[in-house]
Amino acid sequence: MFGHFESYITSRGQFTADELKLMRSLCTPKKVRRRQLLLHEGEICQYKIFVGKGLLKTYRLKDDGSEYIMRFSPENSWTTDPVSINQNVPSRYNIEALENTEVVLWTRPNLGKLLQAVPAFKLFTEKLISSTLDDTHDRLLKTLSYTSEEKYNDFIASFPDVFSRVPLHMVASYLGVSRETLSRIRHEQLKQPK
Repeated sequence: MFGHFESYITSRGQFTADELKLMRSLCTPKKVRRRQLLLHEGEICQYKIFVGKGLLKTYRLKDDGSEYIMRFSPENSWTTDPVSINQNVPSRYNIEALENTEVVLWTRPNLGKLLQAVPAFKLFTEKLISSTLDDTHDRLLKTLSYTSEEKYNDFIASFPDVFSRVPLHMVASYLGVSRETLSRIRHEQLKQPK
């Protein structure tokens, strides 16, 4: 499982064999079954999670039991609840495997050791945080300003692999539209000549 991470990180920076050995020693590889939760709402998030294989979703439950999906995390992506892990407070989110998934986990203390010991990894992490913040702002702007059709088209363009792996109701939840609206949009697009 660490091999997925090693391939990912070495394609994004220069790391020595000793640095990679340290990364391996400070992480916990884990196989997660479909529908297994890595984080339950109300728990304090313990890990920064790298997805080597599979697919995770981060979501919050409404009072009626339906979901607000905040994020999909496919292969070669990271996820966590940054507020919970950094402030040591209970999470308001759940992180669940949508498929059998292989992850690599770092606790906050171990991640801190790694950031201190490997400057190239610290630089990589800073860029990743900046990129994630940019993506979050971009998603918020699209949620507020895009039409339902534009949201759908942007999702397909941005996450074509995820779209084919999740049920339509999850895509609708992520986009903040009803399943009926999403079905209508898909039906109208299928009727259009290509």
